[in-house]
Amino acid sequence: MSSNAPRQPVRDLRFFLTVPHACSYLEGREATTLFLDPQESPGPGVYDALALLGFRRSGRHLYRPHCDACNACISVRIPVAEFSPSRTQRKLIHRNADLTLHVRPALFDAEHYALYAHYVRTRHADGDMYPPSHEQYRTFLTLDQAYARLLEFRLDGRLVAVSAFDQLEHGLSAIYTFFDPAPGMDRRSLGTFAVLSLIQRALDEGLPHVYLGYWIRECRKMNYKQSFQPLEMLDGRHWRRMIAL
Repeated sequence: MSSNAPRQPVRDLRFFLTVPHACSYLEGREATTLFLDPQESPGPGVYDALALLGFRRSGRHLYRPHCDACNACISVRIPVAEFSPSRTQRKLIHRNADLTLHVRPALFDAEHYALYAHYVRTRHADGDMYPPSHEQYRTFLTLDQAYARLLEFRLDGRLVAVSAFDQLEHGLSAIYTFFDPAPGMDRRSLGTFAVLSLIQRALDEGLPHVYLGYWIRECRKMNYKQSFQPLEMLDGRHWRRMIAL
């Protein structure tokens, strides 16, 4: 998105609320989601502005939680210039030095889908992404927009991970990462390495932040986000430093 293009005011956009539904992260709770009207065609800069307000992308939809009785979902981002990898993260970077990385448009690829389907069947057979399908994958991770990208990770030419991310004016937004679930690949911690790779890419491109989506204190599977320090959180309309737990 060009920063010189005229911007469409966010206040002129239309938004819709979903009906309350079961929360995907906290058992026994209901969630409500605020969506940008799917019929809208936001102009340059709108996605960037909405990301600063805590919106995320899934497929062609921009959304954020909007729950009356709960504010557990907290938007977090890494200020990459201040990030310093931990000892464990430095080891991971060294351990994965034999991988080759390549950025591609977020278009459907049969090789990507095969890895995704295997990952979901192996790691998330009890989740709402199971069973995987071509349509589900296309709806979730493909988008024919210049800002939507896929970062491939290959080991001796073999695809071992794919990280979907968006290129914003003020950073990179991590969407989703899937990887080879084989036991022998565990030591590579490819999900963590994908985030470290996006941090390096943001630094190389002079972008200030990597957005990690939502962090929920009570959700154990989101604990990994706290390993990236320092971390900033969205408090209302302002980003502030998050105190490490």
